[in-house]
Amino acid sequence: MSDPTTDTAGHDVPVDPLESLDRLLRDLRSSRTGLSTREAQRRLGVSGFNELVRRRREGWWRALGRQLVHPLALLLWIAAVLAAVSGSAPLGAAILVVIALNAAFAFVQERHADQAVEALAAYLPQRARVLRDDIETEIDARELVPGDVIVVSEGNRVSADARLLDGVAEIDASTLTGESAPVRVSADSADSHVPLIHARDLVFSGTTCVTGEATAVVFATGMNTELGRIAALSQRGGHQESPLERQVKRVACLIAVVAIGMGAAFIPLGTLLAGLSLGDSVTFAIGLIVANVPEGLLPTITLALAVGVRLLARQGALVKRISAVETLGSTSVICTDKTGTLTVNRMTVTQVWTSQGIVDFDSLPELSVPDPVAERLLRAAVWCSNAEPAPAVGTTRIGEHETDTGIGDPTELALLEAAARLDIKPRRDKDGRLTQFHFDPALRRMSTIDRVGHTVVVHTKGAPEEVLARCAHLAEATGTRPLTDADRTTIEAIIADWARRGRRLLAIAERPLGPSEVPADLTRDQAEQGSTLLGITAMIDPPRPEVPEAVDRCHSAGIRLIVVTGDHALTARGIAESVHIGHRGLRVIGGDEADAMSDRELDATLAGDDEIVFARSSPESKLRITDALQESGHIVAMTGDGANDAPALRQADIGVAMGRSGTDVAREAAVMVLVDDNFASIVGAIEAGRRVYDNVRKFIVYIFAHATPEVVPFLAYALTSGAIPLPLTIMQILAVDLGTETLPALALGRENAEPDLMRRPPRPRSQPVIDGPMLARAWGLLGGISAVLVMALFLLTLHIGGWTFGADTSTGELHHTWQQATTMTFLGIVACQIGTAMAARTSRSSLIRIGLTTNPMLLWGIAFEIVFAAAVVVLPPLQSVFGTAVPQLWLLALLIPLPVIVWGCDEAFRWWLRTHR
Repeated sequence: MSDPTTDTAGHDVPVDPLESLDRLLRDLRSSRTGLSTREAQRRLGVSGFNELVRRRREGWWRALGRQLVHPLALLLWIAAVLAAVSGSAPLGAAILVVIALNAAFAFVQERHADQAVEALAAYLPQRARVLRDDIETEIDARELVPGDVIVVSEGNRVSADARLLDGVAEIDASTLTGESAPVRVSADSADSHVPLIHARDLVFSGTTCVTGEATAVVFATGMNTELGRIAALSQRGGHQESPLERQVKRVACLIAVVAIGMGAAFIPLGTLLAGLSLGDSVTFAIGLIVANVPEGLLPTITLALAVGVRLLARQGALVKRISAVETLGSTSVICTDKTGTLTVNRMTVTQVWTSQGIVDFDSLPELSVPDPVAERLLRAAVWCSNAEPAPAVGTTRIGEHETDTGIGDPTELALLEAAARLDIKPRRDKDGRLTQFHFDPALRRMSTIDRVGHTVVVHTKGAPEEVLARCAHLAEATGTRPLTDADRTTIEAIIADWARRGRRLLAIAERPLGPSEVPADLTRDQAEQGSTLLGITAMIDPPRPEVPEAVDRCHSAGIRLIVVTGDHALTARGIAESVHIGHRGLRVIGGDEADAMSDRELDATLAGDDEIVFARSSPESKLRITDALQESGHIVAMTGDGANDAPALRQADIGVAMGRSGTDVAREAAVMVLVDDNFASIVGAIEAGRRVYDNVRKFIVYIFAHATPEVVPFLAYALTSGAIPLPLTIMQILAVDLGTETLPALALGRENAEPDLMRRPPRPRSQPVIDGPMLARAWGLLGGISAVLVMALFLLTLHIGGWTFGADTSTGELHHTWQQATTMTFLGIVACQIGTAMAARTSRSSLIRIGLTTNPMLLWGIAFEIVFAAAVVVLPPLQSVFGTAVPQLWLLALLIPLPVIVWGCDEAFRWWLRTHR
C-alpha cells in the first residue's frame, strides 16, 4: 500500500479513496475481480476483523451502585440508620448484610439478562456478497478486508467503506448524514475535491442500499470506517429499564413512602399515645419498614424477563430487547405477510399458460420442450432475473438469502429451476445487461434491458394485471399478433382461476428495441410500453403444515390476524383460508382500494374484529394500517422481510423480521427476528410473553402476601400499648424475607404456562402489572388468612406457657415462653409461605389441573426453606442471632395443616371466580 494520506476531514487513511480508480486498485493491491481466499485470509490477520470495537460497558461498580440506591434499598438504609441510632448495632449490621446480599443478587441477575440479550448477536451475523477467487459468494461481514470487491444490492446493508467499480445505486446514508432522502451513487461520478462523506462514488459502512446494484472495492474496514470514527466518539448507552421494571419501581416508591410514613408517624404516636418507650417505638418503626420491603422483587423480575429471552431463543425467536418480552404478551393484532411466513417460501412452477395452451410442469418430462412460446418465456425469465442457482459441488455459500436451490428471490429461483428442466442455462455473467429497472413494490414489476445476440430486448416480469396493461401483442409459435379484447378476457379468466387456487402468478413479456431507441435514454414506462406478452406462470408456495394450528391458537387467544401481502387478492385469499384465517368470514381489500381510502375510512375498516387480507399492498399501506390499529388501542405485531418494510417494522409495537429471507434493513428495524421465518414462532413468542407476564404477577402475589402477617404482629403490639408482646422480631422478618422467601419466588418465575393462557383475551395496554384485585388477593386473602393463623399460634403458645394479657415477658420463664411463641410466629409464616407459593402458581385454574409436581424448582425451593427454618430454630448459633427457641412437639404439629388451609381458601376463591365469571 501507499503511504497514508489525509482526507478532507483530516482523518488518516491507508489510501486516498478519491484518487483515480486504477491508482486506488494499485494501492490496495487488488483488481476488479477481487482477492484470492488465501490473500484475504492473510490480510485479515493484518487488518483485524471488520467490526466496531465497543467501549467498555458500564463498570461493575456502577451497576452495583445502582442497586444500592434503589428505592427499596434506601428503605433498608433508613432502617439501618434508625437501628444504629437506637443502640441496636447488631440489628443495623444485619440490615446492612441484607442490603449487600440483595444488591449483589440483583446485580448478578441483571448481568445475566444483559448477556442473554447480547449473546443473540451471534445468531444474527451480517453477511456480505464478495468476489473471492473470481467467484461471487457470501461471507461473514467480519471477514471483509481492504481490497475485497463487494456486491452492493437492494435491501442490504453496506458492510465496509468502499469505492464503486461499476453500477448505480441509491443509498440511505441517514445513519451518517442524518438526511432521510436516499443518495444516488454511481461509479461514473468521480468526486475528487469534496469531503469523503459527500463523494458520489463511495459507499460507507452502516448505510443501506435502497435500490440498484453495484460492485465496489473496499478501502476501509472496522474502526477505520466513517462509522467506526463516529463510534469512537460515542458513549454506549447505559442500562435501559423495561416498562415493567419502571412500573414496579413506581410501586416500590409508593411502598417506600407508605413504609416511611407509617414508621415516622408511629414514633411520636407510640411514645405519646401508646405509652411505649422511645426505644420500643423506634424498634417498631424499623419493623414496619423492614416488613414492608419486598427485597426480592426487582431481581426476580429481571430474572423472569431474562428467562423469557432465552426461552424465545430456543424457540427460534430472537428478541433484541429484553423489554419486548412483556410487550409480546399483550399483542392483540398480528399483521403478517404471506410468503415465507404462512408458507414455506419455496416456490415451484406448476403451470405455464401461453397462447399455445397450458403446460403442466408437474407431469412434464425432464429436458422436454413443451412448446416454443413456453421455452421463449423461460428464456426471458432467465434474463429478467438476479438470482443465482446453487453453486457447484465444492463451493460453499452460507447466508440468510440462500436456499438449497440457490441465492436470490424464491420466485426467480423457481423460474431458473423450471428453465433448467428445459436445459436453458442461467446467465453466469452480466455482460449482456444494459439497464435494470429494479422490482418496485408499488409498481409490482421489474424490467431489464439486455443485449441478446445482436438485438437489444426489454424483458419484463411482474403482477399479471400490471404487465398485461403494458402489452399490445401476444406471442405465438410463429411470431406475434395484436392482443385482442377476447385474449384479455381469456387471460383474466385464467388468472382468476389460478389465483383462487392459491397460486402465485407472474406475467412475463418482452419488447425488442428499435434501432433509434437508446437504452440509457429510456424511462421505465417508455421501455415497457407496447410489450409482447409471452405468458403467465403459476407457482405454488404451500402453507407451512404447522400454521393452521398456530392460527387456531391465535383465535382462541383473542388475537386478530390481518394479512398484508403484495400477492394477488385471490392468491392471498386462498392461502389465508387454507390456514384458517378468516374463520368467521374474510374480507379482501385490493391495494388500489386501500390506497384510495382516507384515514377515517381505513380506521372504520379496521375498527371491527373481522379478519382482513390486504392484497397488492404497498409499503405505505403497511405503515398506515399499523398507525390505524395503534390509534384504536391495539398492540400490533408486524412481520416483514424487505427494506421497504422497515418503516412499518419500526412503527409497530413488535416488529418481526425474517431471519432467513429478511434483508439486513428489516432485521435491524425489527425488535424480534424469526430464525426459521415461521408464523408459528410468532404465536409461540406471544405465549412465552404472556407466560413471563403471568409469572411476574404470580411471584408479586407471593412476595406481597407475606407483608400482612409481618405487619399485623407489630400492629397488635402497638394497638395494645405493648400488652401483647412483640410476636415477631426484626431479625426473624429478615430470615423470612431473605432466607425462606427468595428461592420459591425465583421458582415461580419459571412456572409453566397455565392451561387457559392462550384462551384469554389480550391484556389492555393500560393494565398495570400490580392492580387492585391482585393486591386484594395478596394482602387481603392470602395475607389475611396467614396473619390470623400465625397470630393464633403466637397467642396459643403464650397461653399454654402461663402468659396473661399484659404480663411482662422480658425476664424469667415467660421470656423463654415468648421466644417459643415468636418462633411459632416465624414458623407459621414459613408454613403459610408454602401454601401461598402453591396457591400463587395459578391465577385462574385449579392447582389440581396444573399438577402439584410440575414445577420441580419450586419443590426444591420449598425444601430449602424448610431446612433453613429448621436450622434457624434448632442450631444454637442461629438461635442466638434470631432469638428462637424450640417449641413443644405438639405445637410444631399444628404447622402441618397451615399450608393446606391457606392454599384451600385461595382454591375456593378461584373456584368461585371461575363459576361466576
